[in-house]
Amino acid sequence: MIVCVAEKPSVGAYIANVLGAKQRKDGYFEGNGYQVTWTFGHLCALLDPQEYTDQWKAWSLSSLPMIPPRFSIKVSGDEGVHKQFNIIKSLIDQADEVINCGDAGQEGELIQRWVYQQAGCRCPVKRLWVNSLTEEAIREGFKALKDQTEYQHLYEAGLMRAIGDWLLGMNATRAYTIRYARGSGKDRQVLSVGRVQTPTLALVVKRQAEIENFKPRTYWELKTNYRDTLFNAQIPVEEDEYAITSAEQGQALVDSIKDEPFVITSVEKKKGLEFAPKLYDLTSLQVDCNKKYGFSAEQTLQLIQSLYEKRVTTYPRVDTTYLSDDLYPKVPGTLAGIKDYFPAVAPLLGLKADGKKGAGSLPKSKKVFDNKKVTDHHAIIPTGQRPDALTAEEKKVYDLVALHFIAAFYPECEVSNTTVLAKAGEIDFKVTGREVLKPGWRTVFDKGQEDNVQNTKETSDDAENSDNPEENKSLPAFVKGESGAHEPLLKEKTTTPPKYYTEATLLRAMETAGKTVENDELREAMKENGIGRPSTRAAIIEKLYQRKYIVKQGKSLRATETGINLIHTIVSPLLKSAELTGLWEKKLREIERGEYTAQDFLSELKEMTSGVVRDVKTNKAGMLCPVCRQGLIIRGNTQYGCSRWREGCTYREPFDN
Repeated sequence: MIVCVAEKPSVGAYIANVLGAKQRKDGYFEGNGYQVTWTFGHLCALLDPQEYTDQWKAWSLSSLPMIPPRFSIKVSGDEGVHKQFNIIKSLIDQADEVINCGDAGQEGELIQRWVYQQAGCRCPVKRLWVNSLTEEAIREGFKALKDQTEYQHLYEAGLMRAIGDWLLGMNATRAYTIRYARGSGKDRQVLSVGRVQTPTLALVVKRQAEIENFKPRTYWELKTNYRDTLFNAQIPVEEDEYAITSAEQGQALVDSIKDEPFVITSVEKKKGLEFAPKLYDLTSLQVDCNKKYGFSAEQTLQLIQSLYEKRVTTYPRVDTTYLSDDLYPKVPGTLAGIKDYFPAVAPLLGLKADGKKGAGSLPKSKKVFDNKKVTDHHAIIPTGQRPDALTAEEKKVYDLVALHFIAAFYPECEVSNTTVLAKAGEIDFKVTGREVLKPGWRTVFDKGQEDNVQNTKETSDDAENSDNPEENKSLPAFVKGESGAHEPLLKEKTTTPPKYYTEATLLRAMETAGKTVENDELREAMKENGIGRPSTRAAIIEKLYQRKYIVKQGKSLRATETGINLIHTIVSPLLKSAELTGLWEKKLREIERGEYTAQDFLSELKEMTSGVVRDVKTNKAGMLCPVCRQGLIIRGNTQYGCSRWREGCTYREPFDN
C-alpha cells in the first residue's frame, strides 16, 4: 500500500479524489492502492527546555545558555492531534512506500519530515512537488515523484530555522525576563524576544522615534506661472539644504525676475515605454491588498491560501515575481479558462505561444519568464480554473492576481516625456510633463485598479505628497525661443517627518532588511537578505499585535510603551538589527541551495546564543541599585550609575568600552 500524507484534510480529500481513493475511513481515505491521510499543520515540535533536563525547569541566569547536546521532537497538541498522529503512524507502519504531499516549501518539508521521524518510518519516501492543486498539476506531479533525499537541503534549512528560533528565542526571552522584567513569580511580565520579531519591532520603534524627535524646518519654493503652467526654479543647493530659507530672501528673488521676460530655452521630448506591473509574489500581494483594501498581511495570506486550495490560483508562499519558461506554452489555455470573467482577455485569445514577435504571437518577455529567477516555485498566477463560489474578499484578491497576469501579455504602454527649460533674469526654471500615446497594458485595469498598480508613479509611496502634480500631465506646445509675461510666486513649505509604518511598508522593510528601496530590480536583488520569509512575515506582525508590542491606529502601526521599553532594554545588536538578521536569513537560503552546511550554521547559532546571554549577564543597566535599593542602574558614556544620583545615591561603576 502507498501512503500519501497531505498538509491538511481539505488537500488530502482532493488528492484522494484524483487518485481514486474514495473510501472514507477514520482519518484517511483508501482505494486504488492508496491510503491518503493528512497532518494538521505542525503535529510535531522541538521539546521544551524542561523536557531536556530538570535543570532548565526554573528560570535562572545561572542555567543559561540552554543548548541541548541533541535536539529532539515530540507530538505537540491536543487529543485530536495525537489521535491523527497515531493514525498516520499506523498507516506508515504497514506502508510499502510513503509519498510526502505536504506544502511544497521549507516549512512544509520540515512538518512532514518530523512526522515521519516521530512515526519511525522505515520505508522509502517520495516527494510530490506541485505549484497548484488542479487535477492536471497533481497528476503531472505523481508522474514526476522524486526521492526524498533530493530535498535534504530544504529540510536542513527548515530544521536550522526552527533550531535557531528555539535557541535565540528561549535563551533571550529567559535572560531578558529574568534580568529586566517587572514583577516576580507568576506575576512577572515575560519579555518575549525572537530572532525575527524583535528586529521587526525595532524597525517600528526606530521610525516612531524619528517621527517624535523630528524638528520641522520652514523653507520657500520659487515658482512662476507661464501659459497656465507652473515652472519650478532650479537654484543650486548643498545636500540637505534649501535654496530659500527666509521670506525676505524669496521676495528679493521674486522682485528680481517679475519684470523680466520668461524665455523658453529648451523643449525636449522623449518617447518611452512603461512595462506592465510585475506578477505577484506573496509580499507584493500583501502590500497591494493592504494599500487598496486595508487587508492585514495575515488576512491576505489566508485569502490567497484559500484561493490556492480552491484550485484557482497557484502556490502562494513564494518570493519570486517570475515564471519559468516551461509555463509559456500553457498561457493560452490559462487565459482561455478565465476569459468569461475578464473582457481584457479577448484581445489575447487566438495568439500562439511560439515566442516569436508578431501580431499572432503571444509576447514572451524576460521581465516575466526567467528560469534564473525561479527556484522551487514561480509567481502567483491564475490556474485557469473557473473562479466560482468565491467570497467578496477572495474575489478582490483573485482579481488582482488575474489582472496582473493578463496585463503581462499586453503591449507596453507608450508614453512621451517632455522636459521644458526656461529662464527669467538670472534664474533657471523647469517643468516636466507626460502623455500616454498608446495605453497598452493599462487598458486591462479600470480606474480604481489602475490606481493600485505597482511600479507606476501614481502608486509610489510618495505620490500623494508629490510636490509637482503637473509632472504626469501633458503640457502646452512650447517652442524654443518663445517668451512672454509670467507671474512669479513664493510658496512657503515645511519639512515633514517620515511616515509611520503601515503593514504594507513594514512588509517591504522586512523584505529589504530595513532599507528603503523604491527600485523594483534592486528590491528583487535584496530579497535574499530580507528578514523572515514571505510565508512567516504576516505571522510575525500578528505576534507583535498579540504581545501588545505594537497597535494599529488607522493604517499606521505604533509601538506601545512595552514594545519601546523592550527594544531599549536589549543590549545585543544581533537581536534588534534587521541587517544582521537578514544576513542570517541569507545563510539559511544558502543551506537550502547546498552552498552552506547546516553544521557550520549550527555552530554559529550556538556561539550567537552564548554571546546574547553573556551580554545580558555582564550588562548591569536596568538592575536594582545595590547601594540605595530604590533606583535602577543606568548606563552612561563611561560608567554605570544609579538613576537616583540627583537624590544623592553614590553608586558608580566604570565599564570597559
